[in-house]
Amino acid sequence: MFEIFKIGFLSFNFTDLIDILLVSVLIYRIYVVVKGTIAAQIFFGLIIILGFSFLSQVANLKALSWLLQIVSDNWIIAFIILFQPEIRRFLVMLGRNPLLRAFVSRPDEQKTIADIIVDTAFELAQYQHGALIVLVKSSGIQAIVESGEIINAKVNKDLLRSIFFPRSPMHDGAVIIKNNIIEAAKCTLPLSNLNEVGGISLGMRHKAGLGITEQADVISVIVSEETGSISLAEKGKLVRGLSRDTLRNLLAFSLEVPKSKYSKNIFDLLKKRK
Repeated sequence: MFEIFKIGFLSFNFTDLIDILLVSVLIYRIYVVVKGTIAAQIFFGLIIILGFSFLSQVANLKALSWLLQIVSDNWIIAFIILFQPEIRRFLVMLGRNPLLRAFVSRPDEQKTIADIIVDTAFELAQYQHGALIVLVKSSGIQAIVESGEIINAKVNKDLLRSIFFPRSPMHDGAVIIKNNIIEAAKCTLPLSNLNEVGGISLGMRHKAGLGITEQADVISVIVSEETGSISLAEKGKLVRGLSRDTLRNLLAFSLEVPKSKYSKNIFDLLKKRK
């Protein structure tokens, strides 16, 4: 192997460098896991014991070496018992590594935000549970977020269904989602001045879902509590009665296609499909 440098009879090659780097990364990740916990103190205690064991052997302190040898011989078992929660956290951290998840990710983890919103909307519609979901695209709506209950949780279907369950204290109002994070729930939105669209009168939930799109760069997904129909609003326009595939396509298109590739809104795409 390629030799980097040599000091006396000791040589340092490229393999040694890789070995040191890997051990350093491993020690750092362990430090991150145990930092700020009681396990950190236990970890340093074990390091001290191992250090004393080494020094006692060098100094030929037989009695102390024998006593510390009992601990050091069984330190692996003690390590597993004492650091069981931290080992679990460390393994979870490894499992969340993007390089590993690319090979072992589960089907649920491969779902896009559009898939999650569509699945949630249609499950809520099945039971006629009303819902109002606002997806922030480019502009922030911090004042709207602050009007509700801060959540800051990763988007998932079960959480959204729980929020919009009729007996939930947060089912009234809107959920705000930005960058795949549910920022807040039970938010108050500005109402549109329109009272009807396409000859059909607007309820308060639809007026709110439409109104926020008139003032910010967002998309609103509205599930009607009365009919179970699903609507989508963007840039002050509203379309009702969307099918599952149409809603998924419109959301995916609006959220994933860069603006530079398409200057119009999603309803132009909808017109071309009809």
